[in-house]
Amino acid sequence: MSRRWTLGRGRRLSLARHSPLRMADPRVKLAIGLCVSLAVMLPVERLIAFMVIFLIFLCWARLLDAIVGQIWRLKWVIVVLFLVDWWAVGLDLAITVTLRLVLLAGALTLFFATTTSAELRMALEWLRIPYRYTFSLSLALQSVGMLDDEWRAIKEAQRSRGAWSSPSGWRRTMGQMRNLVALTVPTVVMTARRAWSVTEAAYARGFNSPNRRSYHQLNMHRLDWFLLAGTVVIGMLLLLWR
Repeated sequence: MSRRWTLGRGRRLSLARHSPLRMADPRVKLAIGLCVSLAVMLPVERLIAFMVIFLIFLCWARLLDAIVGQIWRLKWVIVVLFLVDWWAVGLDLAITVTLRLVLLAGALTLFFATTTSAELRMALEWLRIPYRYTFSLSLALQSVGMLDDEWRAIKEAQRSRGAWSSPSGWRRTMGQMRNLVALTVPTVVMTARRAWSVTEAAYARGFNSPNRRSYHQLNMHRLDWFLLAGTVVIGMLLLLWR
């Protein structure tokens, strides 16, 4: 079972075990994420009001630090999009797009910081998505984490052999590009081999069987029902506000 997700620029997003949402039903967390995503349809004034409500919820869920950290990792993407929209259209659109991007990043982080890949797979199976697709998605998400591990390991090995130490000036940029190609190819190959090995091992144990049943069953508790009721109410309000 995967304990960390990889989001943003290949950085690791650890599970927020101290969050009240950590033990919540993954189906409810998926509904919360979808409800938060509906807010991107709001005009900027109502979008700001919703983000204040969402901020209060994040403080209760003890996820503010995780989401702020993830947004900080995406800072250059946000800044570039803001400047492009400002230059191409205007300041109003730039502010609106930036707020929407921040809100979507918060919704994704809220889900992935409190949900493992196995829990996501069970939630998708409950939605009657064929098991072979949910199983492949679970393996793919775990392979992203392996890609980050291989990238770091190969980079350290190349650096110990004298790579990544180009001279100054334009030759430094060319050298870094050359080293990046030399780093990417073995990383992708090693990750593909490891992912294939994991897939073969899982298939050999019957994990791709359409009749397979999980040992852990999803059960709704009192907190889940409260969260689900609040999500439905807020979702209806968002549909009426737009």
